[in-house]
Formats: sequence, structure tokens, C-alpha cells
Amino acid sequence: MNFRKYVAEFVGTIILVLVGCGTAVGSTALTGALGLEGSALAVASVVIALAFGLSIVIAAYSVGNVSGAHLNPAVSLAMLIDGRMSVVDFAGYVVAQVLGALAAAGILVGFTGSNASLGTNGYGDASALGTNAGQAFLVETVLTFVFVLVILGVTSKPEFGNIAGLVIGLSLVAVVLVGLPFTGTSVNPARSLGPALLAGGEALAQVWLFILAPLVGGALAAVLHRFVLAPAYLTDAE
Repeated sequence: MNFRKYVAEFVGTIILVLVGCGTAVGSTALTGALGLEGSALAVASVVIALAFGLSIVIAAYSVGNVSGAHLNPAVSLAMLIDGRMSVVDFAGYVVAQVLGALAAAGILVGFTGSNASLGTNGYGDASALGTNAGQAFLVETVLTFVFVLVILGVTSKPEFGNIAGLVIGLSLVAVVLVGLPFTGTSVNPARSLGPALLAGGEALAQVWLFILAPLVGGALAAVLHRFVLAPAYLTDAE
């Protein structure tokens, strides 16, 4: 049974990274080739955000019934803290997610014939706004906190039922829109690590931040949910 969950997380994370990062690579290449700036770049940002959100929806409704479609070590850590999964499953999920992200990055290299642009995250020179490391850490922590809190909330309330995947996808669209100019938006250690391992260079040197900050944000969301918000849900149910 656990093996099926890990395979589902592997496949789901491939979908997330391939669709999201693949759209980022394609949009960047297209706007550069056409010499577009300003409003066209803003439209490209919306397209990228929608792609990441839709990738969650696709994965949720294709593998979510098997694994819950975490697709993100920060989400799995939050589920562990919230008492919804075991340590063994947490470790299995994270390994599957990282391998899925790495496989997706490899597919993108096959698509483009290069590892120069894989939708990696970054700060400083790699940020559109020149965000420094401290600012980037804050952005990723806060955005992950918001994203994971939504996930914990909708998956703990039966009334969301079959629309939970859609709500989570729309939430990812929102946080990606906010974070793109600052860091390229990670909120997911696996999504950052897979492409960074193949891209190397600055992306790999900076990836520690996009592993640590989302884990901190996810853990904070889980603590708030478990010890403050969850009791309220139980009270409402009664």
C-alpha cells in the first residue's frame, strides 16, 4: 500500500514540476525571442502562475486518491506535525517527491537540449527585483505558510470534498503571482531541488534557502493549525 503512495507522489511531482517549470521555461524563451517587455512579461507571469496552479489540480485528480497529492516536502512535514502521517511515510513521500522533481527536470533538459533554464529559483542577481537572501527567506517562509495553511484547512473539512484540489490549485496561483518577482516562487523544496541539481551553478548554490524556508513555513502552519485552528473545527462540528 505504501509503495503505491510513493509511486503516486513520484508521478504527481513530475506533473507539477514538468507543467509549472516547463511553462516558466517556455514563457521566458518566448518573451525573450520576441523581444517583449513590460506588459508582456506581466502576462507571462500570470501564465506561469496558472500553470503551477493547474498542475496541482491535474495531480490532485489523477493521483490524489492514492497519496493525497502532497507533491511537496513542506506539505508532508505539515501533515506529519498535524498527526496525519507517520515518520516512515513522511520519509517515503519526500524521497519520491525529490526523485519526481529530478525526473521532471531531466525531461525538461530533453525537451530543450540544455540545462541553462529549468525554472530554477534564486535571489540576488537571480531575482527580478534583486531580492537579498534575508528577504527571499522571509518571502518563501510567509508564502509557504499561507499555502500550507490553506491545504491543512481544506483537507480537514469534509464539506470541501471534491473541490479541495481546485481550492489548493487556486491558492498556489495566488502565492506564485506574489513570489515570482522576488524569488521565482518555490514554496516547495522538491520543486526547487530537482531543477537546481541539473542546472548547477548559482541555482544549486542558493537552493538551500528554497529547501529550508518552505520547511519552516510549512511547520509554522502545521503548529498553528494543530494547536489553534483544529480545535475550533472540532467545536464547530459538534
